[in-house]
Formats: sequence, structure tokens, C-alpha cells
Amino acid sequence: MKNLKKVLLAVVTTSLLVACSGKNQKDNVSSKENDPSNNSNKSVASEIVKDGVIDLGTSADFPPYEFYDDNNKIVGIDAEIAQEIGKKLGVEVKIKDMDFSSIIASIESGKLDGGIAGITATEERKKNVNFSKSYGKSVQKVIVKKDSAFKNPEDLKGKKIASQLGTTGEAAAKDTYGEENIQSFSKNMDAIVALNNGKVDGVVLDDQTAQKFAEANKDLTVLEKDLAKDEYAIALDKKNDKLLEAVNKAIDELEKDGTLDKIFKKYMDNQKNE
Repeated sequence: MKNLKKVLLAVVTTSLLVACSGKNQKDNVSSKENDPSNNSNKSVASEIVKDGVIDLGTSADFPPYEFYDDNNKIVGIDAEIAQEIGKKLGVEVKIKDMDFSSIIASIESGKLDGGIAGITATEERKKNVNFSKSYGKSVQKVIVKKDSAFKNPEDLKGKKIASQLGTTGEAAAKDTYGEENIQSFSKNMDAIVALNNGKVDGVVLDDQTAQKFAEANKDLTVLEKDLAKDEYAIALDKKNDKLLEAVNKAIDELEKDGTLDKIFKKYMDNQKNE
């Protein structure tokens, strides 16, 4: 987790920021318990996905849900939930890092089987992909400079607001502040850079992620009042109902056996201890 803090602290150093924002897409393979190459699992895996591997897209700039650890591996709440689902289904899970705004389109085109990246099941997205049952809840917050006069989200009406492209945070920002006042970025970190450089007055993003950025940069603070509420689900190929059914069953089991609570507690406790 120390590496995460170093990455977040880099938002105040322009040269490092450019390097961080230029990360190439990478694959992150889940642990191979219940290895799908095992003959006993092959038939089950092939019924869910043809190649026996569930390929999921994410945007690994969204701590504590997905981020890179010291070994340059994608970890976090979403990454660990994906791994546990793979174990339940006896399939291999591969996670590919990409821009958040590309995930739904990649699922729709067949490049991915799904996406797990703090995705909210909006009615617009449901036209293009299936969504699993919800596995977590969050809220959208506004992060601003500590020395600003803004105390509530309403104080930023008519101001310049940043958000991440294609997210529900972007939608909430546009609904609240007007599309003409919103500047959208591919990565959350780029939005924070714009805030630090005075190009925008606030950034709308998930509560836990906002807290991470604020903790790593003492010049920033998160406004107390919520801007919007979210429920996160896994986006899945709309043509694969068997995958949807299997993932929902796995989430039910992870909820009942306490695994989901343990994963959330693990990362939330780590956040408090940093």
C-alpha cells in the first residue's frame, strides 16, 4: 500500500504526473485456485465462457477499488472480488487496465466478457450490457482545495468542475453543475492535477477515492455533504446470460459466507491505518 501513497503524492510533481498518466494497458491474472486447465473444471468453465477465461476490464486509478501495488499488480476491492468469483466458478480471471470510458464499449464489441471498476448500473448502460446484482455501495463527493471558500457542493455552482470520463460521477457533476461547466478526464489523477494547478475548482469522484487523494495531498479536502449515491455492479456481456447467472450466484455465496464483508473491511482498515 505504500506504493499507492507514493503514486498519489506524485500529483504535485508535474514530471511524475505525466509518467503516471501514460500507463499502458496491462493484464492482471487472478490466482489459479480451481485452475480451469484442470479437466474437472474445463466443462463448467466452457459453459460460462468459451475459452474458460473471464476477461474483465477495469480502470486501475480508483483506490481502494483498483490500483497497482508494489509489484505492479492490480489489487483492490474489485480485483479481489473478481478473484473470489473466479474461484467460486472454477475459472481463470484476467483483468485488463484501460480507460474507464472504454470498458462498456469493449464488452459490447466482444473484446471483454465484463468489467469491474466501481461501475453503476444506469439505465443507459443497461441498453448495452448486463449487470450483476449489486456488491457494494458508495457516494459521490466533491474534493476541493483546503484554502478555497467552498464548504458545500452547492457553493460550486457556476464554477469549473472536473470528473472522470464516462463515470456516474461525471453524470452527477453535469446534472448538478451543468454540462458547460464540466471538464472530463480519462484518469482521476489527471482531474486532481487540474485541481492542484488551479484549472478547475473541484473534482467529483467516489468517496473512498476522494479520501485517498486528500490524505495523500494535504492541500486538498473532501466536502462533507454527498453529491450522489451509487451501487456498484459487474458489467457483463449482454449476449451471455449463463455468465450473468453464474456471477450472480457467486456474489450471493460470497455475501452469505462473509467474504464480501471481509474484502471491504480489509481495504477500508488499510485506508484508515495509512
